[in-house]
Amino acid sequence: MEKVNQTPPERFILLGFGSNVPNLQVFYFLVFLVMYIITLSGNLLLIIVVRINPKLHTPMYFFLSNLSVIDIFFSSTIVPNILLNTLAMDKSISLLGCALQMYFSLALGSTECFILAVMAYDRFSAICRPLHYSTIMNKMLCMSLAVGSWSMCFLNSALQVILTFQLPYCKSHHVNHFFCEMPPFFRLSCKDTFLNEIVMYIGAGIIAMCSFCLTLTSYIHIISTILKIRSSHGRHKAFSTCASHLTVVSLYYGTIMFVYLKPSSIYSAETDKTVSILYTAVTPMLNPIIYSMRNKEVKSTINRKQTKKEDL
Repeated sequence: MEKVNQTPPERFILLGFGSNVPNLQVFYFLVFLVMYIITLSGNLLLIIVVRINPKLHTPMYFFLSNLSVIDIFFSSTIVPNILLNTLAMDKSISLLGCALQMYFSLALGSTECFILAVMAYDRFSAICRPLHYSTIMNKMLCMSLAVGSWSMCFLNSALQVILTFQLPYCKSHHVNHFFCEMPPFFRLSCKDTFLNEIVMYIGAGIIAMCSFCLTLTSYIHIISTILKIRSSHGRHKAFSTCASHLTVVSLYYGTIMFVYLKPSSIYSAETDKTVSILYTAVTPMLNPIIYSMRNKEVKSTINRKQTKKEDL
């Protein structure tokens, strides 16, 4: 019986869009480039505005700044490589580069789940427990929640990536995906990946499902409180804000859970590639717009700085 070559590959080939039509490749490149520029500028602007306006030194904007940092690095871990591979002839990535990309994208994506949940809890405390808000969301708790979210997710990512790259990849070194992500890699291994899938399901279940449940529970209480507001204008404004937040949260959690919690028997490379665009490129672009750019305090800070520049 012929032995299967289990030598670890030095490089993987990311197939990406799989299109050889030059005009289509240029179109993909421009779309991702525009989304990346909007992501960087929107999130950087939010961080700067929070930094320079003392009125925004609150728990809500502390977590929003965390979210912006995550989105900048999360998008930067993946999108530049997509841009390069879209036009380049050589679509390969080194084993180390692939492992690092998988590690940071998984860690940052998981951290975003927790931060979104913490933000929902912060809004619950502000709206449903306004008299006790400053006591509940004190500086120590905010720092603990942020540090705990980052630490837990980076540790989980390390475990997942180590287990993934211990697999022998002997079927193919061509990855039918935009970037290095666990599910497509399981399809390349000639070894049973049952243990890896169980560990992935447990990690994703704890992080995504628990975060989503906490977020959903918080918003149920928030909406219940909003319904008690007598002013129809106040209710409409609060519902509008909650609806936009829940839309982005549902989009992010839904796509993450679809990729990492669905059975391997219904795996589809093309579907996964499409879904992954939503949480790697679209959501980081929308977050600063949905969560803060509609805020009057943020807009007034930007306008004041713009006016000062024009006066000079």
